[in-house]
Amino acid sequence: MRFRSLTDTPPEALIRFRFNGIEVDAVAGQTIAAALLAAGQLEFRRSTRTEAMHGPYCLMGACFECVVEVRDAGRCQACMTEVRDGMDVTAA
Repeated sequence: MRFRSLTDTPPEALIRFRFNGIEVDAVAGQTIAAALLAAGQLEFRRSTRTEAMHGPYCLMGACFECVVEVRDAGRCQACMTEVRDGMDVTAA
């Protein structure tokens, strides 16, 4: 499955952040989850019980399947957190 942005964004309007050390382009105002899905990243965290990878499920803040670790902010829901230029995000 491939997600994509519904609008074309000129390259100069993109911001950049890191997910697990990899540079990801995003549109200002996007959530972390939307930016990661648009970049082809479907797995956001590991299960604490089975170590299986999980990704976003509801995309409205109800399920906590998209929890990630943001440097200087701690754990947060990727679907509810706006991406910022230079943000450093890792799988939780």
